[in-house]
Amino acid sequence: MLDAPLEPTVRPISGPEELDLFCRLSYVLDNELADDLASGRRRPEWMWVALRGDRVVARIAWWSKDGKEPLFLDFFDLDDTLPEPERGEAGLRLLEAATAAVVPAGSPRPEYGRYVPPDWREDPAVRDAVEARIRVMERTGARMLVERLRLEWRAGTPVPAGSGRLRFRPVAGREDLLALMTPVMEGTLDAHGQQDLTSGLSAREAAEKHYDEELALYSTPQEWWRVAELPDGEPVGFVIPARNSYNPIIAYIGVVPAQRGHGYIDEILAEGTRVLAGQEGVERIRAATDLGNVPMAKSFARLGYVNFERAFDMVWDD
Repeated sequence: MLDAPLEPTVRPISGPEELDLFCRLSYVLDNELADDLASGRRRPEWMWVALRGDRVVARIAWWSKDGKEPLFLDFFDLDDTLPEPERGEAGLRLLEAATAAVVPAGSPRPEYGRYVPPDWREDPAVRDAVEARIRVMERTGARMLVERLRLEWRAGTPVPAGSGRLRFRPVAGREDLLALMTPVMEGTLDAHGQQDLTSGLSAREAAEKHYDEELALYSTPQEWWRVAELPDGEPVGFVIPARNSYNPIIAYIGVVPAQRGHGYIDEILAEGTRVLAGQEGVERIRAATDLGNVPMAKSFARLGYVNFERAFDMVWDD
């Protein structure tokens, strides 16, 4: 009779000196870890491993904007050479122990997100690895919120000149943008926006949350932000070009409901892309849209954005 595998030891890493230990399992964001630790976006006590001897059989880590509280669970890896149910049990033990230590008691669990190849369902080995992580999350009560396309514009890709149908001006301030974000939120196809609305927030409150918790925190100039108008001054939509800690991005884009169906989204996206492409040293621009937001995905494709990756987000409702 074979002995059952020993329960793994689970613990946080001691500091940056154990980053090599943490990276014995791999993920596409490994190259960002050292800088995140140095800048305070991550803390060693938020980075945990499950060890069987000196073998890392699972790992987990949270991210934040400023190191004050964990905002996003973005690392959760398993040793995919392990058989089931051993692989899943090691991951579950680590997930539960680390969450109890990292997430303050009574606080909601931060959302879990993972980047995956665009064709992840078509490769049996990749699909097995992705679904193994999803199963562990589901055992703790998480549910799939959305799958998203990750998109990239690359330097040298042509951006069409404006047609003259729209004119663009800088956003005049918080209220100027919120007046446009609110009607856009009312009919949003974005899963996170829909989640805010179903939680009981009004469209205005959801727009304020998005502005205050994300858009207002970008350090790049708000002079980059653009409102699109018809020649008579009637607003059509807006685009928020920005730069996060890693890349130039199209942070937010929308067309007000009354102006949808006229192809304006392409021109608004082109304007935001021009703003970023015109900055010094920009080699790529990143963006994302929900898999179900077909009109937006088609607009990105028409402008030459490449779907280089997908992502999914899972949430806990309790």
